[in-house]
Amino acid sequence: VVSTQSTGIYKRGFGKINGQRVAINDNSVIEEALGKYGITSMEDLIHEIFTVGPHFKQANNFLWHFKLSCVKGGLRKINNHFVEGGDFGNRERFINNMVRKMN
Repeated sequence: VVSTQSTGIYKRGFGKINGQRVAINDNSVIEEALGKYGITSMEDLIHEIFTVGPHFKQANNFLWHFKLSCVKGGLRKINNHFVEGGDFGNRERFINNMVRKMN
């Protein structure tokens, strides 16, 4: 789970500074926005998100939502539930496989 989401942050991570979407090219962007909370690098940001640390709210509000692409290879059957061999519904522990195809 951690590797899937940290890969998503590294590949598609954008920050929110003054309400605008800013690419996280280096740690100076993170340090500028979250330095007062002790979050100065990408690793600090990922650690704060996954451990739900004391400054989770600020770290989560800094991150812009991800825009994932369509699933590579497409979907098999969208009319049936995942449990019945289809593609929609709750995938539980298999969700990471789908997210990896979307990155």
